[in-house]
Amino acid sequence: MAFHEVRFPANLSFGSVGGPERRTEIVTLASGFEERNSPWAHARRRYDAGVGLRSLDDVERLIAFFEARGGQLHGFRWKDWADYKSCAASVQPGYEDQFLGLGDGVSRRFQLRKLYSSGGVEYWRPITKPVAGTVLAGVQGDHQAEEAQFTLELESGGVVFHTAPGAGARITAGFEFDVPVRFDTDRIAVSVQSFQAGDVPQVPVVELRV
Repeated sequence: MAFHEVRFPANLSFGSVGGPERRTEIVTLASGFEERNSPWAHARRRYDAGVGLRSLDDVERLIAFFEARGGQLHGFRWKDWADYKSCAASVQPGYEDQFLGLGDGVSRRFQLRKLYSSGGVEYWRPITKPVAGTVLAGVQGDHQAEEAQFTLELESGGVVFHTAPGAGARITAGFEFDVPVRFDTDRIAVSVQSFQAGDVPQVPVVELRV
């Protein structure tokens, strides 16, 4: 089992159906009240890769990608067109988009993450698959140059500064990112006749914990 650092063709994932899934355990008491608990700290996303197929050429590309991943065996990157930036969808990432933490004068590595906030409640999502060439970092409001002042751990989403930021320094970043996923099936069934009539295969994809 391995993870292949290759992205599912972005033009095929465009138009796909999917999003975050949570797991909630609910127990209804004799009084009618409920006790609710979630064993998951983070959501798990699911998609259908078949929806984005528009031609038989697309089907061929899907099958080639599926075979190269060994079906469910190997993970890969997926672009979630509904959520792939550190900022709003209508703007470009900036180095002050997301707060990563405060410097302590010793720590040099900071994990990329994204904030989801609503109604005074905050959820921080770890970002483990940033897109190469899109990550911008800042220390206390000053832009930091990649390679010259920090390196990016492309496979895990870590930002590693060459010099540890000073105590209390605010560390920020902006970026684009992919979702680590695998196929959730070992079988793809395609009928050329039905596909030309508008029927596309279902190709489930599920997020991986990495």
